[in-house]
Amino acid sequence: MARTSLGATLLTPLSTRPAARRRGASRPIRGIMLAERDSLLRRLHELRSEHRDLDTVIARLEDSRHDQLQLQRLKKRKLKLKDEIAWLESRLVPDIIA
Repeated sequence: MARTSLGATLLTPLSTRPAARRRGASRPIRGIMLAERDSLLRRLHELRSEHRDLDTVIARLEDSRHDQLQLQRLKKRKLKLKDEIAWLESRLVPDIIA
């Protein structure tokens, strides 16, 4: 049965109204859900950590005479990580319409 307000029967049950749905559900923040935001933040942390580690390894390899092909691969991986980090950061920042 639908809830009534001031004697009038409402056509839409209270549970299907947007305000009622939002109270219990996770709310979108900046266009993404909280669970997705947490997942993106964890991934971003992992990528930044790997990027830092690669930076250290590359610096050590450049100091000595090592395989140039391996060094190039590591640098390419580092650039790919940087691009992915930038993409994730852009997903976490809200779009500002001026």
